[in-house]
Formats: sequence, structure tokens, C-alpha cells
Amino acid sequence: MRAEVVLYMKTPPDRATLETIVSLLEDPVEDLVRKDSKFKELGLNPEEYVGNPQAVIDLLVERKALMQRPVLVRSDKAIIGRPKGRIVEFLG
Repeated sequence: MRAEVVLYMKTPPDRATLETIVSLLEDPVEDLVRKDSKFKELGLNPEEYVGNPQAVIDLLVERKALMQRPVLVRSDKAIIGRPKGRIVEFLG
């Protein structure tokens, strides 16, 4: 299997790429956002992103560091690779 690794901090996904990821995502869209200390520091409300793909995309276009990772994408689906066991399952 061929894989492409994208270092999202050096080459962040653009809006179109994020829209594709969201459209293929098997996980809840809000899980694509890291709700870590930076999220809290920015005073963001996690409820604003629940079931709201456009809000998630808008946030990640502006704040790439808040993107949960790794994200794995195949032609027909995408997942967030957490916990790590999901990566093996997805690739298998």
C-alpha cells in the first residue's frame, strides 16, 4: 500500500481539502477539532462544532494546530487515527 504523509503544520490543508476530509469522515465532525489547552485558551465553545461541518472547516482553516491527528484518508472514507489501533484496522 502506498501512503502519502502530509505534515499539516508545514503544508496545511486548504478549505477544499478539509471539505473533502469532512465529507468522507466516519467520525463525528467535531472530533476533528483538538479541544486542548489552546482551544480553551482561545475561549472556544466545543458545542459550536457539534454536527457543524462548516464551523469545523472555518476553524481549521484559521487555526491549523487545532486539527486532530492523524487523519487517514482513502478514496471512499476518512478516519481520525485515535486510538492507534484504528490505524491498523483502517489499513488492514
